[in-house]
Amino acid sequence: MSYAIAQAAERSGLSIDTLRYYERIGLVEPPARDSGGRRSYSDEDLAWLEFLTKLRTTGMPIRMMREYAQLRMRGVGTEARRQQILIDHRKDVLERIAELQGCLAVLNYKIDLYGDRLEASA
Repeated sequence: MSYAIAQAAERSGLSIDTLRYYERIGLVEPPARDSGGRRSYSDEDLAWLEFLTKLRTTGMPIRMMREYAQLRMRGVGTEARRQQILIDHRKDVLERIAELQGCLAVLNYKIDLYGDRLEASA
């Protein structure tokens, strides 16, 4: 199946400007073009955009995403470096999760404290 840029933007949750930006900086290969010269995205393109969105959501810097994307485009022989990028990023994500869990514990403590105070005053 193929999708126009507006459809790809809607399905990916990215803006049209972001899709063009990702293409310009080399995160995505230029998509195929239809007979009118308009971008035509495939299901594979959308799956790649979904993966990029996950990387971005987890805080991977654009420069690392670009390195990963360039290695992916080069294909065979780059798997070890791509794996290492993901392993390093997973470590960063796990550290952020632990930090957020600590913050959540503080929030829960405060919420419970106020709950106890409100219950005692009722």
